[in-house]
Amino acid sequence: MNDQLLIGVLGLQGDIEENIKAATNALAEMNQIGKVISVRYPEEIMKIDGLIIPGGESTVMGLLIAIKTGLLDSLSQVLQKGLPIMGTCAGMIVLAKKSYDRVVGNKKQLLLGALDIEIERNSFGRQFDSFESNIDISGIGNDFRGIFIRAPSVISVGPQVQILSKFDEKIVAVQQENIIGTSFHPELSGDNRMHKLFIESIAKWKKANNH
Repeated sequence: MNDQLLIGVLGLQGDIEENIKAATNALAEMNQIGKVISVRYPEEIMKIDGLIIPGGESTVMGLLIAIKTGLLDSLSQVLQKGLPIMGTCAGMIVLAKKSYDRVVGNKKQLLLGALDIEIERNSFGRQFDSFESNIDISGIGNDFRGIFIRAPSVISVGPQVQILSKFDEKIVAVQQENIIGTSFHPELSGDNRMHKLFIESIAKWKKANNH
């Protein structure tokens, strides 16, 4: 992993700086040369080797993607070519094929449809609006500090989707080829292993595609 990686964090809304910091620290811990930047414009999206869609408010994020000229088209293009993408919390919702809210039912919002999953928003109810718990993540270990903030869960997965983690019998992390989705906020945990897992997939993809 000697080639420099350029990782973008979608800079529309949500915890952008926290993801930039976590991914930057992960690169340093891996001795991987790279840079992490905020990206908002189509031409920026087309230049990166991997994209993080941060947590925030998925409905607002979808609206901003829809109204920003050329942004939805550029995201569709990089998804078609297999660009590695990680979505955390709201970011996972935006990547999903289907989403509904356990309180208000189906919500009309823009979804990229890249992850073959169905999402239940606000899945853990009011008593668990925000909580922390150690979770077991495939390929990482059983001691990852999951920070859940009005968290969604995955209620169904397609045949190509690998379940990486469950909490309280609910699916909270998945992977489909180069796309990772988490219900929790790894960027807030102080533990960079989730970002390292993502960076490994970026390096493999870049090498395989001779970028």
